[in-house]
Amino acid sequence: MRALMIIICLSLLPFMSSCNFLREKGIIGRKQKKEAEMQARLDSIRVADSLRNVESRLRALEEARLDSLRKVEEERALLLSARKYNIIVGSFLTPAFAESYAEEYRELGYNTEILNEEGSPWSLVVAEYHERYPAAARRIIQFHDTVNIDAWIYVRE
Repeated sequence: MRALMIIICLSLLPFMSSCNFLREKGIIGRKQKKEAEMQARLDSIRVADSLRNVESRLRALEEARLDSLRKVEEERALLLSARKYNIIVGSFLTPAFAESYAEEYRELGYNTEILNEEGSPWSLVVAEYHERYPAAARRIIQFHDTVNIDAWIYVRE
């Protein structure tokens, strides 16, 4: 019986020896399809992970940008609160006039600034600023006596 099986297998061998026969029967094809499906799943998982990583990096960058903007705004608010009482030596509707007037006071040794409040057409030339009113009041009296009799205090809210 064994000999008969061997003879039958050997006689069928020339017909079955190629992989095409096995592919036609679906034996090799199923395995390759499963491997291809698994590879496709792995590729899609890798792509999804990459997208998540990029998304988290972008989120972190945006949070860092917002934090730095918040810090700048806090510093600006702190700086403006320190400049609450401003000694104004001139106010102008034309910004060029304000700049030339500020330059005159810079030549006298003052660290002048031009203050443009939101919603106001006026450019205010600031010679000094103070955090507390008593210091600004003392200084404005000195200004009236020695520098500019028309100087005034602008209180910034």
